[in-house]
Amino acid sequence: MKKLNNSSNMTNLFDFFTDEIIHTILDHLNDDPFAKKSFSLVCKSFYFIERLHRKSLKPLRSELLCRTLHRYPSISHLDLSLCPRVDDPSLTSLSVSWKSTLRSINLSRSRDFTSIGLLRLATNCSSLVEIDLSNGTELTDSAAKAIAEAKNLERLILARCKLITDIGIGCVAVGCKKLRLLCLRWCLRVTDLGVGLIAMKCKDLRSLDLSCLPITEKCLPHILQLQHLEDLILEGCLGIDDEGLVTLKHSCKSLKMLNLSKCQNVSHVGLSSLTNGAEHLKQLVLAYGPSVTTDLGKCLLNYSRLKSISLDGCLVTCSGTKAIGSWCASLRELSLSKCLGVTDECVSFLVQAHRELQKLDITCCRKITSASIDCITKSCTFLTSLRMESCSLVSEDAFLLIGLHCQFLEELDVTDNEINNEGLKSISRCSKLCSLKLGICLNITDDGLTRIGSGCPKLKELDLYRCLGITDVGIAKIACGCPTMEMINIAYNDKITDSSLISLSQCLRLKILEIRGCPSVSTVGLSAIAGSCRQLEVLDIKKCFNINDNGMLALGQSCQNLRQINLSYCSVTDVGLLSLASTNRLQNMTILHLTGLTPNGLAAALLACGGLTKVKLHTSLKPLLPKYIFGYMEGRGCVFHWRDKAFQEKIDPNGWQLHAGRSPEAA
Repeated sequence: MKKLNNSSNMTNLFDFFTDEIIHTILDHLNDDPFAKKSFSLVCKSFYFIERLHRKSLKPLRSELLCRTLHRYPSISHLDLSLCPRVDDPSLTSLSVSWKSTLRSINLSRSRDFTSIGLLRLATNCSSLVEIDLSNGTELTDSAAKAIAEAKNLERLILARCKLITDIGIGCVAVGCKKLRLLCLRWCLRVTDLGVGLIAMKCKDLRSLDLSCLPITEKCLPHILQLQHLEDLILEGCLGIDDEGLVTLKHSCKSLKMLNLSKCQNVSHVGLSSLTNGAEHLKQLVLAYGPSVTTDLGKCLLNYSRLKSISLDGCLVTCSGTKAIGSWCASLRELSLSKCLGVTDECVSFLVQAHRELQKLDITCCRKITSASIDCITKSCTFLTSLRMESCSLVSEDAFLLIGLHCQFLEELDVTDNEINNEGLKSISRCSKLCSLKLGICLNITDDGLTRIGSGCPKLKELDLYRCLGITDVGIAKIACGCPTMEMINIAYNDKITDSSLISLSQCLRLKILEIRGCPSVSTVGLSAIAGSCRQLEVLDIKKCFNINDNGMLALGQSCQNLRQINLSYCSVTDVGLLSLASTNRLQNMTILHLTGLTPNGLAAALLACGGLTKVKLHTSLKPLLPKYIFGYMEGRGCVFHWRDKAFQEKIDPNGWQLHAGRSPEAA
């Protein structure tokens, strides 16, 4: 009895937790979508504290929004990107419930609201500083006028609001004078007039995105006079050319980032005028723009603070690279992806001049050889990212140098290269490696993967697409040595079986699993994944013929975080498809050639999966489904994509050649 009495009088250990301690615990649970829910169910006091502590919210569906208004009184950041239908009454309700706390709202994937709802939001929520209205293709100037009532707004994103004109932008300019960031990307009816008004009224602008607008140099004088402007994005502004730029008389000394990619009418002449006086310039993006010549290099000669330049898709000359090599700046990031004309000599000049490079992208530079890799690895020993997909002339011996000299690497992409096991053995010295892409590397086997598993414990992303020499043994070593793995692609590897999936079930943080075209994988392996990897978000099991309804039942029971699935060619029937309805977050589903599926079963599954926003189906199903389904689903915010692909009974052995841009005859 004495023992019983002592035990009953013991103090609850939770009583020693102050609110500050509990708040700290909650702050560490942000990465796990279910952790906070579990926390709040411990006891009434935890439920109450979590209710008051929560500041950010991302509802899974529109109908869940009303339930949260009373449960969480202190929401400051609201993300409605999973809610395709948000009407005016909903905006009014949330603006009343969180009028004193709401600071940012994301409506980038939402529809059904009008200027009326936006006006309520802007007037009621006086603390609102950020609104994302991207993809608001139906929003007009009246919506922009409503937004202008948000007097404290600092960040406004209107990307692809194609009906908004200069009139609406003028209202924003007059009403939102505190703007620091404005994105007008693809607002095709906004011209020099609207942009000029923004520049004249919003003097605190730090970031301005005018990509693909029909503007000319006429609006640039006002923009360049913005004293705090740091980021200017003019991507795809074809109306801006050298002739107009040379007339500029003002310069923007505060500019740190300039993006002129796809500005095909701007050469070194216009660039020189636009960057004149920009002594703080750190990042320059010229992708798919002017040729890299001596003149281009010379016009950027004296920008000592320039750290990053992207020349993707440009024509590169040897004299141009020599000019870049003579810059007084010491680059940290250089991208030459898909550049024509890049040779070993070009690479040698660049990396020897910029030895402090941390990120280098030479993807599809098909003329470089092992000499370039030798020079890169010996000159730039502090590299953290190296992307060199499809550098087909680089020999297997060159990859030994990467692990020997670049041991700070965190990201390495050697897709479609001649790397072998010895190369992987060398790369395993890079203990900080987080992302490794080895797709279509046909010379690697389990021996090489074993080295990676033992030497790269921080690996989170691994791409083994069509690595035909890999078996369950190699995957087991990866799963054992890299427990924090979040993404793995083992698609089209015919030696992979359920054993690999059982091994990968040890990776509890796994979010993306691609196993399409693995015919030896079955429901047994998928069930193991479902039972352990509860954070799984994306699953591709196309052409996994032995996965059936039991696998779907396992997913429905355990993988509540699943957002996207491709189950084409699987052995799933109506029962299995319907079981996926219990995964509350499912948004994207691809269903092609499911022979066990009936029109009624498909209709029932579509109705039951309430969060779907995108469904890809075979055209043969369109006339078989009840017509009301389309109206109902589209009214709920779901978009149908129809495909007329012929049934493919066997896996195409030449598919990788097409994926890599090769012809089967050349392989």
